[in-house]
Amino acid sequence: MLSPFPCSDTNKRYHTYSYYLKQRYGQKLAKIPLDAGFTCPNRDGTKGYGGCRFCSSHGSGDTILCSGEDLRLQYEAGLERARRKWPDAAGIAYFQSFSNTYAPLPDLRRILEPVFCWEDVTEVSIATRPDCLDAGKISWLSKMGYIKPVWIEMGLQSAKDATMTAMNRGHGTEELAACMQLLKGTGIRTCLHIINGLPGESHEDMMETARLVARLKPDAVKIHMLHVISDSALGQDYRQSPFPLLSMEEYVQVVCDQLEILPPEMVVERITGDGVADNLLAPEWTVKKRVTMNAVDRELVRRDSWQGKRYKPEQ
Repeated sequence: MLSPFPCSDTNKRYHTYSYYLKQRYGQKLAKIPLDAGFTCPNRDGTKGYGGCRFCSSHGSGDTILCSGEDLRLQYEAGLERARRKWPDAAGIAYFQSFSNTYAPLPDLRRILEPVFCWEDVTEVSIATRPDCLDAGKISWLSKMGYIKPVWIEMGLQSAKDATMTAMNRGHGTEELAACMQLLKGTGIRTCLHIINGLPGESHEDMMETARLVARLKPDAVKIHMLHVISDSALGQDYRQSPFPLLSMEEYVQVVCDQLEILPPEMVVERITGDGVADNLLAPEWTVKKRVTMNAVDRELVRRDSWQGKRYKPEQ
């Protein structure tokens, strides 16, 4: 059956990141994760200690090669690894670990600006938090966008502020929405991350998170299943008293429900994360990312559905 979804050339029923990049650049691009040595305000005592309860000690940078090394060495090692799989791939410099605008602007310029001049970098993507951006930093990043396209990635994670507090995020949805407003019209592209299966969240809570994403209208979204990481605070909780986690079947239903209410033009960078097997306590099924992705494809076909089928701008 041919897909009824227009933003696809592979019969997918959602707007994949690979399709977006292919349409924009005409080739494969690989995101190369980098660790620039930043931290987070909920780690260093400014807004708390320990970081987000679901984060590992690497601050989401578990897949980075040569962490702690010179940024250029990290990038070259990551691009070389990517080109073993995709020989003609170009690279996106992805500042992934911790909050990569959590520093005074002069320090950010010193650390980040050289990367914009690397000839083998096509785009620059910067993971951060809404409380680590202000008008001055956004203005500077907007100007850097004339050199290379700039993406800002932020963790919404949940629309439920009680969950955000329980996860020690140190900010809520109000701060994120205000930051998204500051970013509009700057030329900086935006990507929001959400996590399904956070402790205590219902199906309706996860749907409300997707509805908030639809209202905020980022350029892209990453949908993750909660990974219980062994060296995270949540991992310690799970060892002491295991809490319920979504099965793969439940997760697939949630993701398909969420895709149906997202705008069709919104790029879906992920529909599941990469579980690092050596550091993963649960759920074990998340390690098999391709199996989950295929299950989402099958469920959308079974429903005769696609991204945006139930999208309402006013939702």
